[in-house]
Amino acid sequence: MNDQAQSLRNLVKSQTDSRERNTRIITVTSGKGGVGKSNFTLNFALSLQKRGYKVLVFDADIGLANIDLLMGVSPKYSLYHLLKREKSIWDIIYKGYHDLEFIAGGSGFNDLIRLTEEEIDYFAEQVNELSGYVDFIIFDTGAGLSKETLKFIVAASETIVVTTPEPTAITDAYAIIKMVTSMGHVVRFRLVVNRVTESGEGKYTADKISLVAKQFLNLDIPTLGFVEDDASVSKAVKKQIPFTVAFPASPASRSIDRLAGQFITGEAAAEAPNGAVKQFLSKMMRLLK
Repeated sequence: MNDQAQSLRNLVKSQTDSRERNTRIITVTSGKGGVGKSNFTLNFALSLQKRGYKVLVFDADIGLANIDLLMGVSPKYSLYHLLKREKSIWDIIYKGYHDLEFIAGGSGFNDLIRLTEEEIDYFAEQVNELSGYVDFIIFDTGAGLSKETLKFIVAASETIVVTTPEPTAITDAYAIIKMVTSMGHVVRFRLVVNRVTESGEGKYTADKISLVAKQFLNLDIPTLGFVEDDASVSKAVKKQIPFTVAFPASPASRSIDRLAGQFITGEAAAEAPNGAVKQFLSKMMRLLK
């Protein structure tokens, strides 16, 4: 692990890819559990990386962190060890399939709301080390609006809300958007509808949420895309291999690939503001203090 940490440090210092990265921060959340949020996050990150972008996934699902399980990796260190100053940010970065880098959160995020001023500053200093190291930092948060999830939604550049066509999932997806907005926070939301049996079902689900958000919250909620319902997904989970890796030609994998392409080439491709990581940390720290 020490060798890996040193290699990561050297990579940042040398900037071997010869281009300056303008790191963009994205939060992925859902109104309820069981909609495939973490699986979407992982495979979306892999699809972005396949297009030449460097991505780091930050597993911020308290108590139910499972990005590592979806890749069959058992991290020895997590955010907890960073917060306790036992390890640096580079020591807790692990690699999964196709060298996708990730940080395991686990119970560490519970400690975020109990940090001292000095510990908060250290956390910010460490995370800021990632600025310019990757193109995207994707936070996979817990389902529902916990205090910790709210912090990531508000602090990130944008938030992707994952839902399914099920009535309860639709209701809960809208509820999380409404709750954040009612608190006075301005957040750039985008919708992803997972497990659709046909494109019409996905469009109907997204339109339903978007229309209500426009009518009652005066919010425009664009749709990022749809992911087809696919038996290959559960097979990949059992194998602990991302479905875009295990079954690259499957309907779900093709859906993710199209969605990632739309993300990069469409309106969502607007460049992150300079200092996006610092802005994220500034908002996060204000919420923590």
